[in-house]
Amino acid sequence: MAEPAIRHMTLAEFLRWEDGTDARYELLWGVPVAMAPPARAHGMLCARLGGVVDAALRTRRPCSAQTEAGIAWPDRDDTYYVADLAVTCSPYQRGEQLVRDPLLIVEILSPGTERHDRRTKLPVYRDIESVKEILLIDSESTCAEILRREGDHWITELVWGRDAILRLSSVDLQITMAELYEGIDIDAENAA
Repeated sequence: MAEPAIRHMTLAEFLRWEDGTDARYELLWGVPVAMAPPARAHGMLCARLGGVVDAALRTRRPCSAQTEAGIAWPDRDDTYYVADLAVTCSPYQRGEQLVRDPLLIVEILSPGTERHDRRTKLPVYRDIESVKEILLIDSESTCAEILRREGDHWITELVWGRDAILRLSSVDLQITMAELYEGIDIDAENAA
């Protein structure tokens, strides 16, 4: 039987907890917070990017891409985020609910999630030592932001417009923005 979330939880408690629904949750400072279902463009971008990233990793197994990837806040036991996509080279372990040692973390931005993704999740992702790149993709315009770790610094690269090429060094991938956004209706003013 499902147990109601009426008290703060540790990460271990959260990973065992079920509310009896199909809702997805993040754990924010010990409190489970329901996530709204993603818009169709969001899902299309995630599926398309996940497929090409995983294909690029085929010769680098055990490296793999995972959608709806569980990411824990380093040095905290009360926070768990769900990234749209993450890449790890840690071997698969049955029953695992967290992505260990992510190299790449992807968040697909929408008007309802952008503030949380940028202000809450992004600083935490940057604190994870294994992360080499963080990709933020806009679901309403052909725009992406790549944050790349270079030593102790983070460098930001903007990729803008349908003719631009998205390059991810952590997974050795290049894809045009036109290919990534194929079939997704973007307003002309946001298409660039």
